[in-house]
Amino acid sequence: MKDRLEDAKRRMEGASRAFAHELNSVRTGRASTALLDRVQVDAYGVRTPLNQLASISAPEARLLTIQPYDRGLFQNIEKAIQESDLGLTPNNDGQIIRIGIPQLSEERRKEFVRLVGKMAEEARVAVRNVRRDVLNEVRRSEKDGEISKNEVGRLQDEVQKLTDTAVKHIDEQLHRKEAEILEV
Repeated sequence: MKDRLEDAKRRMEGASRAFAHELNSVRTGRASTALLDRVQVDAYGVRTPLNQLASISAPEARLLTIQPYDRGLFQNIEKAIQESDLGLTPNNDGQIIRIGIPQLSEERRKEFVRLVGKMAEEARVAVRNVRRDVLNEVRRSEKDGEISKNEVGRLQDEVQKLTDTAVKHIDEQLHRKEAEILEV
């Protein structure tokens, strides 16, 4: 049973880490190379993450630069950025693609807050799904006579503590990101 709890903890932490990674791709008005992590470019007939096709940097607080490894991909990269839900406009001078990060309007900030709220709920659901899976295993083990009722109660408490900790961590990340987005 100890290994099941360790597995549950690992999976819950994984959901929290995935949520943190997703949050990095949400725009806050400051330049961050993580903004472009979700951008997929049609390159050589295959959808490829932008960061595998170009060097991305943030030389200033409101500027991203993209240096494609292959000059033939300039148009594809620009098109992929324009089609993304980021609301960014790339400028290509033939050598490098520059993306100015504009100030967010109040309406856009609220949209992003709703988006991160939705992402947080998805992460919470993932954590609860792990809890459900582990509790089902515990009940099955009890039914098969492998563990006692006392052990079941103790394991349920431990799984709930793990769940509460993971959800609390997700909520903390959410509140930090909301504050960052709403900061003017």
